[in-house]
Amino acid sequence: MSAMQEQYQPQILEQDVQRHWEQRQTFKAVEKVDKEKFYCLSMFPYPSGRLHMGHVRNYTIGDVISRYQRLNGKNVLQPIGWDAFGLPAENAAIKNNTAPAKWTYENIEYMKGQLKMLGLGYDWDRELATCTPDYYRWEQWFFTELYKKGLVYKKTSSVNWCPNDQTVLANEQVQDGCCWRCDTPVEQKEIPQWFIKITAYAEELLTDLDKLDGWPEMVKTMQRNWIGRSEGLTMTFAVDGSDQHFDIYTTRPDTLMGVTYVAVAAGHPLARQAAEGNPALADFLDECKNTKVAEAELATMEKKGMATGLYALHPIDGRRVPIMVANFVLMDYGTGAVMAVPAHDQRDFEFAQKYGLEIRPVILAADGNEPDVSAAAHTDKGLLFNSGDFDGLDFQGAFDAICARLEAAGKGKRTVNYRLRDWGVSRQRYWGAPIPMLTTEDGTVVPAPAEQLPVILPEDVVMDGVQSPIKADPAWAKTQIDGQPALRETDTFDTFMESSWYFARYCCPDYQEGMLDPVRANHWLPVDQYIGGIEHACMHLLYARFFHKLLRDAGMVNSDEPFTRLLCQGMVLADAFYYTDNGARVWVSPVDVKVERDAKGAIIKAVDNEGHELVHAGMTKMSKSKNNGIDPQLMVERYGADTVRLFMMFASPADMTLEWQESGVEGAQRFLRRLWKAVADHVARGPVAPLDVASLSNEQKALRRELHKTIAKVSDDIGRRQTFNTAIAAIMELMNRLAKAPQESDSDRALTQEVLSQVVLMLYPITPHTAFALWQALGGEGDVDEAQWPTADAAAMVEDEKLIVVQVNGKVRGKITVAADASEEAVKTLAFADASVAKFTDGKEVRKAIYVPGKLLNLVVA
Repeated sequence: MSAMQEQYQPQILEQDVQRHWEQRQTFKAVEKVDKEKFYCLSMFPYPSGRLHMGHVRNYTIGDVISRYQRLNGKNVLQPIGWDAFGLPAENAAIKNNTAPAKWTYENIEYMKGQLKMLGLGYDWDRELATCTPDYYRWEQWFFTELYKKGLVYKKTSSVNWCPNDQTVLANEQVQDGCCWRCDTPVEQKEIPQWFIKITAYAEELLTDLDKLDGWPEMVKTMQRNWIGRSEGLTMTFAVDGSDQHFDIYTTRPDTLMGVTYVAVAAGHPLARQAAEGNPALADFLDECKNTKVAEAELATMEKKGMATGLYALHPIDGRRVPIMVANFVLMDYGTGAVMAVPAHDQRDFEFAQKYGLEIRPVILAADGNEPDVSAAAHTDKGLLFNSGDFDGLDFQGAFDAICARLEAAGKGKRTVNYRLRDWGVSRQRYWGAPIPMLTTEDGTVVPAPAEQLPVILPEDVVMDGVQSPIKADPAWAKTQIDGQPALRETDTFDTFMESSWYFARYCCPDYQEGMLDPVRANHWLPVDQYIGGIEHACMHLLYARFFHKLLRDAGMVNSDEPFTRLLCQGMVLADAFYYTDNGARVWVSPVDVKVERDAKGAIIKAVDNEGHELVHAGMTKMSKSKNNGIDPQLMVERYGADTVRLFMMFASPADMTLEWQESGVEGAQRFLRRLWKAVADHVARGPVAPLDVASLSNEQKALRRELHKTIAKVSDDIGRRQTFNTAIAAIMELMNRLAKAPQESDSDRALTQEVLSQVVLMLYPITPHTAFALWQALGGEGDVDEAQWPTADAAAMVEDEKLIVVQVNGKVRGKITVAADASEEAVKTLAFADASVAKFTDGKEVRKAIYVPGKLLNLVVA
């Protein structure tokens, strides 16, 4: 065994171990065909400038899983990079009077140092930043290939427009209907934008969710709802008095005979046509157009409408029904027109009541009577009435019959529809990858040829806070194609584009011949374990699945899904404190607060360093606004990386919220100090003889049994269940048991050597620096990074004896040790012979004996 420092000094130890890993390139991943691969990936960070505790939790979880799989003999890939484009860099650059590129690259260097400080086992040779031309050139190339395949198109779409700044705003930049920067009321403006046809993959994206057994059900449900598959009927309504017609989609054809009006969106061609000679209607359309409504708000917003003066003809009975413009119908969803059945749809009901439109019930109530629709719509399905030939049919019967009638008449067809809309990838901001499309002098739009890629975003720019530098510089857009002048697209890609394929580029970041090296990509993909927040369930995770299928269909990968297993970590919460100064709340960092707690741990008093008495605002998500974010760097400097990692993994299940408590961090360090001292004391006693299992006493066998049960539990908790907190708790219990064990005989010492060595191995994924040093001190072979995960010895877990609790009339009166296979009669005999039990049974009639095998004997006496 090697000599070791008597005191646990994590700051010195961790730097030494990290230096060793760097020199040895311990975590460099190389493709090996003779070893099972394991690709572990945490969602890469945005280089905002500093790590926060959410980052630390995410990356620690990934590192624990990676190191565990490494000790289990897998060839592990764990890369890291930077999701480096995006609006925050622009805002920061404007605020700090710098360029987004400079700000981003400086942040990357700083955060890289912070990540290394945590001792994360990354292959830094694969590091990538999405803002570099080496990365986004392939994204641009792939976009042009998708365009050639008909999967990319351009169409006019509505955006938020600030007329003062002459710029497009993201939804987040619209505050109370006004521009966040100049407070000018925001307008809706129709501008051309680029889209990728994700809807072409809607059915596969939906059905392949059933293959993802390693994903949380909640995430799969959220994606199913987002994709929103529905089966219904698309039917054609004619416009009375003209040869015009328009389509409507419905999932309730059974209510078709109850249609009393049709509602169209403000942007519908019929609405615009009707407004040409109707100034009041034109004003209403403008009002609707400038009311940006999120889909979630449609149900609760005030329903407003106006008659167009046009009428539609019912496709079955020919009735004239008014065509209304309604603010709750969106042009972006479906056909921009809906059939209104106020008797059986609450939104249609409220609108009909407001504007005095007919309400015509056609579905019977559950009791077979006509429903009461005087106060609300009757939305349940049931038998049809008041529906002519379709009376008496149930929902499915009516669905089939009405579809058949309209299909035969050429007025409708069964349709599968999706809530999912095509992915709009145009952004009118600067800090993103330029969209590689060109417009020639005659207006023809063509993809940039491969030899012009990458279309490089200039990095040395001045931000004026209003217009994108590449939109403000006409010279940047000028180029040529086939010797003819052309203009580049000045929109940039949505940053979800970069994060939709980065996991694949990590497999071959140095590859210059194409987007991916298929051999290396298919060696590592799919990702075996992905870790990140559930807030990405419906955007990033869906786009990444879509992109992977595009890569597959382009022949670059051969798997259907990118991520086999998904773990969504919970948020990190912290106490929030404030005092009031001139009516305003001043939030104080919990690091600067001294608290007093009651017996139950509740905070009863809090004071900051300046003596202010503080109000405790409870545990909330760490945020700048409440100044309750804890700086990971400060915590690592104070306690060491292993302590922070241990606390993060122990304080809560990985998928639940974690409450940051510095007292808990202190407790984690106390455990590591006790472990260090236990090893130091053991090593100081000198050499250890080999363990002779056959010569162990019953007490020693019991300790060894506890060790191997712990190995079995920890292996299952980390590998299958991913309940890292219960794994750590089991290790702590084992160490408590060892602390009470004698250290006198050779057998005692040999057993202690086995326990400590296995504990160090089990803690290695969580506290790798400490485990590295303790493994050396215990004389472990080679570096712990190359060791094998412990295997539970089945023979050691077999119990020779059982401890039976003996009760008399329900009260514990003694404990006896019996052979593991002892019969009930043998247990009773030993119980009656036990002096502690005999005091309560001698001379008394035993009326009943209740035996729970291997655990409990309850004697009922008179």
